[in-house]
Amino acid sequence: MAMTGNQNTAEPRGNARILLACVVFVGCMLGVSFASVPLYRLFCQVTGYNGTTQRVEQVSDVVLDKTIKVTFDANVSSGLNWEFKPVDRSITPKIGETVQINYTAVNRSSVPTSGQAIFNVTPMEAAAYFNKVECFCFTETELKPGESLEMPVVFFIDPAIVEAAETKDIGTITLSYTFYPHEEGKPVASLSQQGDKEQPKL
Repeated sequence: MAMTGNQNTAEPRGNARILLACVVFVGCMLGVSFASVPLYRLFCQVTGYNGTTQRVEQVSDVVLDKTIKVTFDANVSSGLNWEFKPVDRSITPKIGETVQINYTAVNRSSVPTSGQAIFNVTPMEAAAYFNKVECFCFTETELKPGESLEMPVVFFIDPAIVEAAETKDIGTITLSYTFYPHEEGKPVASLSQQGDKEQPKL
């Protein structure tokens, strides 16, 4: 009978340890999820993985006598009442030429709202050769009711695109941006997953 009392005392202690372990595990996973967003973003920008363009500090010093068509796509996730679109739907720069295009955003809601854009390039094989010198991606943008904003993108296509077997025949590249509502404390990755089901094109 004495052993029964010890067993009853041990059971709550064991349950407490299990509960504590679960709390620690969940906390660690949340920490990893937040930290993984900038790390994953950096990895994609360096490698061009998942259609992510590369960010560079210098422009190309080589311009080929060959052009490539670049089209621009704009999307807004549900929950963000913005009008978002490229000023020009497409351009045909020389490969290696540094060019600037602009997107515009207008807050159509009656309250100030914040958005944050993510982007990708298709076909995915071309992403590593699409070099952005300036862009508005991964930056929180706040617009007052009715306020509009013009956002520049400066880029060039790496001349090496004509040398790789998987990209030398690509004639058109599409740069696509999607704006999501920016919620304090939430990583962009989680917001993008929430809005993936509905991304109306403008």
